[in-house]
Amino acid sequence: MIRFTDGMGFFRIDYQSGLMSFHGIQTSFAELCAGSPPVFDPLNIQLIFSPTGTLHALITAEDYLMFNHRPRIVEFAAMSRLPAIYGLREFVDSGGLMSYGTDRRDLYRRCATYVHRILTGTRPADLPVERPVKFELAINLKTARVLGLTIPPALLRRADYIVH
Repeated sequence: MIRFTDGMGFFRIDYQSGLMSFHGIQTSFAELCAGSPPVFDPLNIQLIFSPTGTLHALITAEDYLMFNHRPRIVEFAAMSRLPAIYGLREFVDSGGLMSYGTDRRDLYRRCATYVHRILTGTRPADLPVERPVKFELAINLKTARVLGLTIPPALLRRADYIVH
């Protein structure tokens, strides 16, 4: 797993880590830093994928640093032959195995509703805070074939987006 420090504190993956521990899966975190000090170095991504033999899969979070460096992250995951799940569909478009995360297009549509309500006189303080309600599963079958993985038909039926 990768965890970023963004100057505001750690992005926490405590829930995922706890859930995996419950199922007997050992987790480890690699921390990449942004801001000063230290400055984010894209070469640190390569260190995560160094051939230690201990990394068997990769889970990443939705993060602007991850998004900006997705081609490199996907490339290193492919070179290391690691199955990976990402938080953003764009990783699947870049060759990643699969993603599961919020449907950002739906968030943007809902954001436009908020803007409309504010422009028609609703005070921002009167608007409720909302959580994402729509999530998207994307699967890249080309990458699965390269990794020698068979995606179960039940999972394929649930996918919102498939790269053939």
